[in-house]
Amino acid sequence: MNGSVYQKVVGVIQDIGRGNSCCTQLVSIRTNNGIINFVVSGDTMVIDNVRLRRGMRVAAFYDKNLPVPAIFPPQYQAELITSLRREQNVVWNYFDETLTAEDNSLKLNVDAMTNIETKNGQRFLCEPTNAELLVYYTFTTFSIPPQTAPQRIIVMCE
Repeated sequence: MNGSVYQKVVGVIQDIGRGNSCCTQLVSIRTNNGIINFVVSGDTMVIDNVRLRRGMRVAAFYDKNLPVPAIFPPQYQAELITSLRREQNVVWNYFDETLTAEDNSLKLNVDAMTNIETKNGQRFLCEPTNAELLVYYTFTTFSIPPQTAPQRIIVMCE
């Protein structure tokens, strides 16, 4: 998976219903711009395997290069969904050897308090450089690029 091809949507789950089959769900997320529907299938990665429920604040990522049906509200195939705490943000991107995002949107200042793990929750014992990372953080500096001390990093090992 290449994080730079994915678009992020952050909002609160309003409804969860059955999708086109018994193995899919249609999750409606209320964002600042209205409702967006996501198809959640067996291929959708749900971080920490949490059960999605109404009222949960989440970030959903979808492949922005895939065609989408011309319907309202918009509907996308979710590639990854993660729950978020209040004021928490998440980014999925490639970070280089200086821990700067590929698009220069964020620089990471990793410290001893940063929890670094793999997709399946195991400790990551190397430096998280030159890799696709799912990064959880709250505050950033006003510098260019913005800098943050992330709370959690998930290394998207292939």
